[in-house]
Amino acid sequence: MAALSFLSLSAAVFAQPAAAKARHAAAAHNHSHKITLAAAHGSATHYYAGAHAHRIVMRRGRRGHGGGHVIQCVAYAKSASDVVLHGNARDWWHNAAGVYERGSAPEEGSVLNFRGVRRMPLGHVAVVRNVINSRTIIIDQSHWAQNGISHNTPVIDVSPNNDWSAVRVALNNKSGTYGSIYPTYGFIYGRRPGSAPAPKNDVMLAWAKKLNKNGAETQLASAPANAEPVDGLAGSKATFSEGRD
Repeated sequence: MAALSFLSLSAAVFAQPAAAKARHAAAAHNHSHKITLAAAHGSATHYYAGAHAHRIVMRRGRRGHGGGHVIQCVAYAKSASDVVLHGNARDWWHNAAGVYERGSAPEEGSVLNFRGVRRMPLGHVAVVRNVINSRTIIIDQSHWAQNGISHNTPVIDVSPNNDWSAVRVALNNKSGTYGSIYPTYGFIYGRRPGSAPAPKNDVMLAWAKKLNKNGAETQLASAPANAEPVDGLAGSKATFSEGRD
């Protein structure tokens, strides 16, 4: 009887590690690790085999309507103007120092440089197509609250000193309303520092050549559905009365 009890106890002791290993293997097989990676385009989820099933989520850049790649604002500005700079839009103003003329007055063909803010941390750039008056311009831009390129979008200067340090961009509802206030650095001109502006006809001719050359790369899209408020400027009083947020 004593021998039988000893054998039963030994079997139970040796069986426990085996059962524990089996449970651990099952848990490891069903355990899933999520790994998030940054990539350049699109989105995808991948799995790979092994003792652990790992889920890899790849976050990629947004795509335009119809599955086409979105043309980023910096790429569009470089293709549609004579200003070619590297870096994010928020860096263009400083990168243009000593390379291009800069200022606070709009010119046709110049690039309006938006500052980076909380809701738009990388900044924004847009190409000036027409100067209506000292407070109103028409711009072409890409990747502004929509997928694609928007043409002939009005922008108004709401800065107290008329230096274009704060602007509002027209909404796409065709009601004459404008979005929230955004701060800007000013305008980057496609010429060397200290040089005089090119005649208007030369600017328009250069623009037409750019459009013909790059027309296949662009797609028409609506102006932004709405604009996000700027940190610290949402309550600022605009000097224009056209429209509201």
